Amino acid sequence: MISRKAKYALHAIMALARTDSMIIQDIAIQEKIPRKFLEHILLDLKHHGLLESRRGKFGGYGLRIPADHITFGQVLRLIDGPIAPLTCLSRTAYRPCADCQGEESCEIRRVFAKVAESTRHVLDRTTIADALKEGPRPDALNMIAN
Repeated sequence: MISRKAKYALHAIMALARTDSMIIQDIAIQEKIPRKFLEHILLDLKHHGLLESRRGKFGGYGLRIPADHITFGQVLRLIDGPIAPLTCLSRTAYRPCADCQGEESCEIRRVFAKVAESTRHVLDRTTIADALKEGPRPDALNMIAN
């Protein structure tokens, strides 16, 4: 399960991918994210090089790199850390399981290795642009109609 922070980060990046730049207040309202929480998320994303901030009349946040170069896996790792159901399967934070007799013979590890690989495959190949190509969200259509 991804954290609320990671889900909000993905929503914010997708909102920014739809436009050149937005101010925090507009992102918070549009994506229904608490403003203070959003401020911290945007700063994290900026420090990791995904976003840039602009000052002045046309200020706000914008994507620093194109949406077709930002993957879901990249964002999740920046916000939540490793994408692995077991520590012994993590590529970036590997630790052997304390109760394991041996990774080669662990039936549990074998099953979750398949899950982890499938998950990584989807998340590391799906970009923000890919997600946006699938069309507007149903709630966005309601906002337009009203």
